[in-house]
Amino acid sequence: MPSADNRIYLDHAATTPMRQVAIDAFVEHAHLLNPGGQYASGRAARRVLETARETVAQLLGCEPIEVIFCASGTEADNLAMTGLARAGLAAGRDTIVSSGLEHPAVAKTVEDLTGRGMRSHALDVVGAVADVAGFASSERDRDFATLRHTAVATLQWANNETGAKQPVGELIQLAADCGQATGITVPVHVDAVQAVGHEHVNFHQLGCTTLAASGHKFGGPRAMGLLLARRSPAPQPVLLGGGQERGIRPGTVNVAGAAALAAALTEARQDIDAENQRLSALRGRLIAAIQADIPDVVVHTPENALAGHVHVSIPGAEGDSLIMLLDMAGFEASTGSACASGVNRASEVLLSMGVPTDIARGAIRFTLGRTTCADDVEALIRALPGIAAQARSAGMA
Repeated sequence: MPSADNRIYLDHAATTPMRQVAIDAFVEHAHLLNPGGQYASGRAARRVLETARETVAQLLGCEPIEVIFCASGTEADNLAMTGLARAGLAAGRDTIVSSGLEHPAVAKTVEDLTGRGMRSHALDVVGAVADVAGFASSERDRDFATLRHTAVATLQWANNETGAKQPVGELIQLAADCGQATGITVPVHVDAVQAVGHEHVNFHQLGCTTLAASGHKFGGPRAMGLLLARRSPAPQPVLLGGGQERGIRPGTVNVAGAAALAAALTEARQDIDAENQRLSALRGRLIAAIQADIPDVVVHTPENALAGHVHVSIPGAEGDSLIMLLDMAGFEASTGSACASGVNRASEVLLSMGVPTDIARGAIRFTLGRTTCADDVEALIRALPGIAAQARSAGMA
C-alpha cells in the first residue's frame, strides 16, 4: 500500500502534472507585461505570445491566426458552440446536432441554447460511440433536411469518462457532403480536450470548423486553453471587450501561460507514440486483472479508446464509496468527469450508453499518464479487490 507521502495518482484525464518544460517557460516569461502595449515591453511580450501561437499552429496543423488562447477547454467549447450557434441563427438555422456523450462544457451549452429557443437533434449512441454512421445511412435527403437547418454540429474526439474515440471524421464528412449538395456550410465543432497531446491532431486535415483543447490535460498550466477557429465561418463573439484574439476571446492574454502551453505541447507531441504504446500495455494489464479478480465487474472502456483510460463499474458499490476507500488506501481516482463540482451521481454519459442507473452509480475511472509506472498499476491490482468488497459490503445509498 502506498505511504502517506507516496500516493498513486490515477486521474490524469482530470489534470496531469505540469511538465518541467512548462514550469520553466512560465517562470521565464512571468515578468512580461501587456502584449497589447505599443512600447518596448509590450512588443517584447507580443513576440513571446506570437512565438507560442506559431508553435501551437505548427504542432496542430493550422495557421497562427486560427489559434485563439483562452482560459480553459470549457471556455473554448462555450465560445465555439455559442458563437457558431449565434452565427447560424443569424443565417436562419436553429438546430444543434450533438450526442449524449458530450462533456458538460458542451452538453450544458447545448442545454442553454435549446432553453433559449434553439432545437436539438441527438445522435443515437451504440455501445460507447455516437452513431453517425446510422444517421448518415438513413435517407440522405432526411439527413440533409436536418443539416440544412443546423447552426452547429458537434462531437467530442474522445470521451472523457470511457476514453472511447468518437467518429468525428464521419460527422465532418457528412457535413461536407451536405454542403456540396445544398450549398449550405454546416459548421462542426470538435471537443478535443482529451485528445490533444495524446493523439496526432491536424486541424486542417480533420476539416472541422473549430476545435477545443486544454493545456492541463497534456502537462501545461491550468487555466490555459485553446480554441482553433477557421477564418470562416467564425463564431460570433460571446464576450465583448478590446478585440484581442480576433475578438473571439477579448481580454489581456496570459503570455506566460501561452508560452508554457506551447512548451508542454511540444514535448507531449514528441512522446505520443511511445507513450501510448506504454500506457496501452499498462491498461491491458489493469483491465485483465480487474476482470479476473472482481466478480461481475462491468468494463465501459472499449478497445478503440485513449490509451490511458480504464472506466469500470462495480455493481453493488457506490462510486463515492469506492473513491473514499481508494483515497484512504493512497490511490487517487474519480467516478468520471472532474467538472461536476464534486457532486457524485449516475453519469449522464453511461446513462446515454444504456447502462442501468444502479450499474452507473458504481462507476470508477482510472486514467493513467506519464507519471504512472508498472509498480503503480500492480499496487492498485493488489488493493482493488479488497476495496471493492468493502464498498459492496457498505451497500448502495
